[in-house]
Amino acid sequence: MKLTNALFAASALVSVTATAAAAATLTIATVNNGDMIRMQGYTDDFTEKTGHEVEWVTLEENVLRQRVTTDITAKGGQFDIMTIGMYETPIWGANGWLVPLDGLSEEYDVNDILPAMRDGLSHDGTLYAAPFYGESSMIMYRKDLMEKAGLEMPEAPTWEFIREAAAAMDDDANDVNGICLRGKAGWGEGGAFITVTGNSFGARWFDEEWDPQFDQPEWKEALTFFTNLMNDYGPAGYATNGFNENLSLFQQGKCGMWIDATVAASFVTNPEDSEVADQVGFALAPNKDGVEKRANWLWAWALAIPAGTDNEDAAKQFIEWATSKEYIELVAENEGWANVPPGARTSLYETPEYQEVPFAKMTLDSINAADPKNPTVDPVPYVGVQFVAIPEFAGLASQVSQEFSAVYAGQQSVDEALEKAQAIAEEEMEAAGYR
Repeated sequence: MKLTNALFAASALVSVTATAAAAATLTIATVNNGDMIRMQGYTDDFTEKTGHEVEWVTLEENVLRQRVTTDITAKGGQFDIMTIGMYETPIWGANGWLVPLDGLSEEYDVNDILPAMRDGLSHDGTLYAAPFYGESSMIMYRKDLMEKAGLEMPEAPTWEFIREAAAAMDDDANDVNGICLRGKAGWGEGGAFITVTGNSFGARWFDEEWDPQFDQPEWKEALTFFTNLMNDYGPAGYATNGFNENLSLFQQGKCGMWIDATVAASFVTNPEDSEVADQVGFALAPNKDGVEKRANWLWAWALAIPAGTDNEDAAKQFIEWATSKEYIELVAENEGWANVPPGARTSLYETPEYQEVPFAKMTLDSINAADPKNPTVDPVPYVGVQFVAIPEFAGLASQVSQEFSAVYAGQQSVDEALEKAQAIAEEEMEAAGYR
């Protein structure tokens, strides 16, 4: 189904305007990623249509997770809408902490949301958060540097090729790092990246009996490979670099390759922000030669309503506005199709104008390549690609990622970090009753 050409057709938002009661002021917590910041710039359109005002609380990713988790578990009531993801949504929905997003208007078209996103943001078939954008991870690379190195990026490369390419593109004299990757502590920052890297080496967090697996050779190989790759060809201080830090480095031309969220593609190819916009190519996230799983994740930054808000109706109106087909067209009209929120709606990928965007197909292919029900080579008892969908994971993985970041910073060895990670995980799983 092609997106309608009638920008903000009256019928598409009739339920929003018709159900608007007394004007409310919504407080929304969100992450400081580019697409979310862009959304804030269009808030006046929502206010004009509904009369509702919006106050934004924009936070760095790790801080956002801490703030919204603390608020919802303590029933603090600070926010009317929270930006959360596929990890929190099913757990919080099951706990009764979120307002079900049923009763959304027919024009909104819930069934147009990509199945992978809709399933990941639901519990028992009920949608509890609507995706503002969806993502996987992929390789973004400098085509000019790859050509200069005499190499050609495969559509589906191995880690062995990535190391070879990083070595060839690394250029200290011109301040170009062969590769930029996340090392920042936090389960959703560097923790997410090293988890999918582990998957691509055949590692897993737990076996089918919920026994932690950090004492297995696959984890040692993955962590050792990552650390050596980044120590040899990554930027100084990579242990504290997350999404935004690496985005900035890539846009400045200081990275030969960057493997990260597919949503970054619009920012590295935007000539207003990126010095290398016309030289960016894309490929699937890598795997170790002979291992079937790739280092790609599945995620959505989504909007959810905490139970107990006094502004539930207005909050639903905002979510309908911000995650609608019409919002996509608003951005496309003002900023071009390359800058619309990706990865959330089927109809976007059926739109001829969007099919011409150079990274559109690779983004969709990467999303479709992620399998949260079968994330690893060997069987596991959990769902989730770059996370384990259990309540204990956020705290556990944050601790483990801190140990790994200490390796990247040269403060301890790979063996020491894995031994600590194993002990942390065993203690947590024992205390939580999994073992």
